[in-house]
Amino acid sequence: MGTLIVLIVIVAFLALFSISIYNSLVKLRNRVKNAWSQIDVQLKRRHDLIPNLIETVKGYMTHERDTLENITKARSQAVTAEGVGEKAKAEGELTRALGKFNLVVENYPDLKANQNFLSLQEELTSTENKISFSRQNYNDQVLFYNNKIQMFPSNILAGMFKFNEEEFFEIEDEKEKEVPKVSFS
Repeated sequence: MGTLIVLIVIVAFLALFSISIYNSLVKLRNRVKNAWSQIDVQLKRRHDLIPNLIETVKGYMTHERDTLENITKARSQAVTAEGVGEKAKAEGELTRALGKFNLVVENYPDLKANQNFLSLQEELTSTENKISFSRQNYNDQVLFYNNKIQMFPSNILAGMFKFNEEEFFEIEDEKEKEVPKVSFS
């Protein structure tokens, strides 16, 4: 009788322990999804600002059609990208196109003085900062989650219930790791 009680206590403890681990895995997976949705919100804001920025500068930059077309193309690819890796690559291309655009803007002092342009540029800069913060938060959540599903004993339940590793939002291109020089003076 005493052995049966000990066995029941052990089974109950293991069940509660397993439930606790499973719930923590679900919580971490949901944090990763939430962090990704925060990136998505900021990327959508960025994508929405770009057409307004291009319309504002079209009249000034008649000789820079290629630059504007490259931004439009990169934006289109970024909007349609699926998954973390593809989205990161497309956003890297868009960042490079915007960096080239900012260099070209230097040749147009009237544009740099335009209030609409300055307002849009400020919003875009603010959005870029929010994207950077959101990426960091997302990668932190992915790190916590991936650690949990790889460490014993939670890796046993993670494998049983098919909790898969999440992908980091990483910068792949060395050029993109360089901080772009933006100057409006």
